[in-house]
This record gives sequence, C-alpha cells and structure tokens, in this order.
Amino acid sequence: MNDLRPMEIFKVGNILGEGILWDSRRAALWWTDIQGRKLHRYDWSSGKIQVLDAPERVGSFGLVADSEDLIAAFAGGIALYHPHRRSVTWLARPEAVTPGIRFNDGRVDRRGRFWCGTMVEGKHPALSGCLYSIGAARELRCHLEGVKISNSLCMSPDGTQLYFADSPTRTIGAYELLEPEGILGKHRIFAQTPHGAFPDGATIDADGCLWSAHWGAGVVVRYTPDGRIDRTLNVPTSQPSCVCFAGPDLDVLCITSARENLEPSRLEAEPNAGDVFLYRAGVQGLPESEYRA
Repeated sequence: MNDLRPMEIFKVGNILGEGILWDSRRAALWWTDIQGRKLHRYDWSSGKIQVLDAPERVGSFGLVADSEDLIAAFAGGIALYHPHRRSVTWLARPEAVTPGIRFNDGRVDRRGRFWCGTMVEGKHPALSGCLYSIGAARELRCHLEGVKISNSLCMSPDGTQLYFADSPTRTIGAYELLEPEGILGKHRIFAQTPHGAFPDGATIDADGCLWSAHWGAGVVVRYTPDGRIDRTLNVPTSQPSCVCFAGPDLDVLCITSARENLEPSRLEAEPNAGDVFLYRAGVQGLPESEYRA
C-alpha cells in the first residue's frame, strides 16, 4: 500500500490544513486551515469547494445533532458556530488559555461529548496545555495537564477507549473512557512513532484500526487495535496533518496537509504541500458522532 496513488487532490494550498471530517447529513467534507483562519466545505455532489472566513483560528470542530451549527474549538475557546452566518455562542473560554496557548485537535465521542486539547505555540517552555471535554451540560472538564501539543483524538468503535497524543513525545496513548461520568481510566501506550515522525490527526475505521497522520515523515500509518503497524501509506508531502473517511459509503480516505514552516527549497520540492489527498484504501470508516447540546 506504500505506493497507492491519490484518486484526487484538492489543490487548496492550506497553510495548516487540519480537522477534516465527513458530514453525512449534508454529504459534505469539512476541514480547517488553522493559520489561514478559514473553513473549507467540499460538496460531494457538485464537486465544489466553498471557503468560509472564520472569526478566529479554528483548531478543530465537530458536528452538532439536530443543528446547522458546528461545535468549534477556536484558538481562544469553545463555541457553537454557524459557519455561514458566522454567529458564535461561546460555551467555554478557559482562563488557562493565555497568550502562547491555543486550542488544537478535537473530536466528538460516542456519547456526544466534545473532546479537545490545547497546545503551546512558539518557544514557551514554562507553558503547557490541557485535554478538555464538554458535554450537554456545558461544563468544561480538564482531564490531562502538562500537554505541549494535543493531537490524535479519536475513539474506539464501542466508545470505551479514547486515543490521545502529546505530539512531541511521539507517543499515542489509549485511555479507558469510563461511563457514565465520561472520565479517563487506565492508560497504556498504544504506539510509539519513529524519530522525525510526530503523531498528528487520527481516525478509527470500521475494523477498529487507528489511522495516524505522521507529521514530518510524509506517511499515514494504520495501526491494529493492539497497536501493531498494519499498513503505511506514503503521501506527496512531508507534513500530513489529519485523516478521515468520507463519501456515501465512507470508503474514501481523506488527508489534509500543511506548508507551514517549510523552507522555500522544500516547498519547491513539495508542490502539493497544503493540499488535500483522497485515496481508495479498501477500508470503510465510521460515521462521525454528533455533539448533543
């Protein structure tokens, strides 16, 4: 599978493409360009891409049940957001999100809670972020502290395991997700990535396998539920950033990427940096869970 070719490339040139997810109700593929402060929406039927300005940088987002809103982790807080009207209803703006800290990766769990984590921007060794969740009661809960770059948030098909990575550690962890409280239980190391390969966005397929974009290494790796490497997919850029399964049959693997921090010579060598890549990987994904406000 290493040399599988993309079936299509969206030549969008994002600075920092991220947070890609499939919206089955609207047959649309969404993703964010964090540093470009834009949301992208690809209509599966028409093949057209709509680019929407955002009031703040959007680190990640999720679908909302029975609503046209998204739940968005903006740089400075979490809100219900209507991307066309640009209306914002703030749910949480934690005091811990100070200059040098912003929200990053996020995902809705099987019970309808939104999980999202913060990260440290720039060189601030004294700063650290948190992994949060917020449910229907709109109570923000911090589960993990001391995080540098929150990433890889996704859940097992039955919702009993939450996966999370602090990217600089090159470690993806698996946590028991204890119900009904929605708190983290026992933790184990799920996977350790090689030097130069930083676990970024991730998703779970219908077989319970985890697909991880390895920032810096130019690959997406499929791990079995026991953490064994099953497949490695080379992508046409060194900075793949997030993955999802899309399409009416959830059988198209979609990968965002970034051109942020690439030197001019690297950009010349990687003309598709910042684009979105679509593959027929022979695997089906799972429907995205929706936040229950």
